[in-house]
Amino acid sequence: MKKHILSVHVQNRPGVLANIASMFAARGFNIDSLVVGRTEESAFSRMVIVCTADETTMEQVRKQLGKIVPVVKVQDLSEQECIERDLLLIRVYCPPEKRGELRQITEIFRGSVVDVASRSVVIQLTGPEKKIEAFVELCRPYGIKNLSRTGVIAVPRASQPGNNASTQTQRRARPRSATATTSDTAAVLPPS
Repeated sequence: MKKHILSVHVQNRPGVLANIASMFAARGFNIDSLVVGRTEESAFSRMVIVCTADETTMEQVRKQLGKIVPVVKVQDLSEQECIERDLLLIRVYCPPEKRGELRQITEIFRGSVVDVASRSVVIQLTGPEKKIEAFVELCRPYGIKNLSRTGVIAVPRASQPGNNASTQTQRRARPRSATATTSDTAAVLPPS
């Protein structure tokens, strides 16, 4: 079992997230984290899906994702060098006499205090999952009042050599319903 980070390039249309989530659920695959956002082109979104599975299961997941109509490209980022980040907002119980101590810990982790109340502070921190988990563990003795995380987002490193065909599934246009126009289909094709 290994952690996999899938980057799924999809058409930006209603119901895509539900389609993909239901595909995972119907096959008994668990999603550890799922983040969706628009890309540099407003017609497309990128989903970053984190799940833990063996290689055979992940190959099946990649193939099933490739069959969903709005999916343009699936890439397994865990098999190449990538930059990954998670965002944490955490409210920690912190009376005035503990603020200096908690601030030092926050600075070591390159976080920042974004809100202060009389008995608590809200800290913002970004970084890889392990860094976030380590910081949360250090905050536990103070008393965590509230915690929210975005989930992992990731992109391949810029210095990455050409795409490896085994880690990427790309789909060309396929027959659509009679309501689809030629321009709709052309917009879905990835560059050659």
